[in-house]
Amino acid sequence: MYNIVKKILFKYDPEKVHYKVMNWLTKAYNLGVGKKYLESNYCIKHPSLEREVFGLKFKNPVGLAAGFDKDAKYVDELACLGFGFIEIGTVTPRPQDGNEKPRLFRFPEDAAIINRMGFNNEGVEAAVRRLKNRKTNIIIGGNIGKNKMTPNEDAVKDYETCFIKLFNVVDYFVVNVSSPNTPNLRELQEKKPLHDLLLHLQNLNLSYPAPKPLLLKIAPDLTESQLDDVIEIVNSVKLSGIVATNTTIDREGLSADKQMIEKTGAGGVSGKPLKERSTEIIKYITQKTNGTLPIIAVGGIFTAEDAQEKIEAGAKLVQVYTGFIYQGPAIAKNICKSLIIK
Repeated sequence: MYNIVKKILFKYDPEKVHYKVMNWLTKAYNLGVGKKYLESNYCIKHPSLEREVFGLKFKNPVGLAAGFDKDAKYVDELACLGFGFIEIGTVTPRPQDGNEKPRLFRFPEDAAIINRMGFNNEGVEAAVRRLKNRKTNIIIGGNIGKNKMTPNEDAVKDYETCFIKLFNVVDYFVVNVSSPNTPNLRELQEKKPLHDLLLHLQNLNLSYPAPKPLLLKIAPDLTESQLDDVIEIVNSVKLSGIVATNTTIDREGLSADKQMIEKTGAGGVSGKPLKERSTEIIKYITQKTNGTLPIIAVGGIFTAEDAQEKIEAGAKLVQVYTGFIYQGPAIAKNICKSLIIK
């Protein structure tokens, strides 16, 4: 059924379709029987699906990655689709429009997406307001970043603002310095600025009576030497884990027409072309840390087999985004069904 719907949806602008579909989902959820219908068709509960990671208890290991619900507008509706957790954001202190449109492009022949959204969001205050009013108790991650106009030397203040404001309404934090769509952001992945930022946030975190799990989201384009630096910093600052990985600036995995790819301009690639590199990085981090550092895997997860591959590589949890768009609303259910131990 979804394949038929997808053919129709894919004829239209991806960003407009996203909001149109989410508005349809909201209307369905708000119907008297809508919520029950969604839960009965897409949610699976089983003791073997439950996971305890960095002190949090997840009802299942399949989450929705950051970027899909940037402003926490649809948390309750998405919770009805069987996800074990939802990561909102990336949020910034102040609202910003992001990059010029069009900025989201599908490549169905590669099961991929290129985006250069640029942290478009309504600001942290809007996300906080919505999360305070949410009805579901699903685990929420807060993915935080800096505003485009904030120079890197002042970036710490932006991350601190988001951290403080979100602290009471999210269950864990993800520091995003790895998006390729905000100018110079990835410079914060260099050893000294990354150490200083994470140390500041962790010290702030530890000043609270009950600190929250604090994770770092990394780029798939890091070298082994850079990954070693990241691991060293994460261990020294005592972060709770790593999210691997963000989108890639590498276009080599795309089989689409080269002119069409070039026409899209800058942006990060997600989906199937990212799958292998994401798994490689997860394996590398797992080997280097002897499996002691929890990893949330994201990148090219479309099927139960893809999720299992990431788990076998060392991931404790998985997240989907592009796979959700290509596979449809049953993706979490289908993955969970295969992970049930009978």
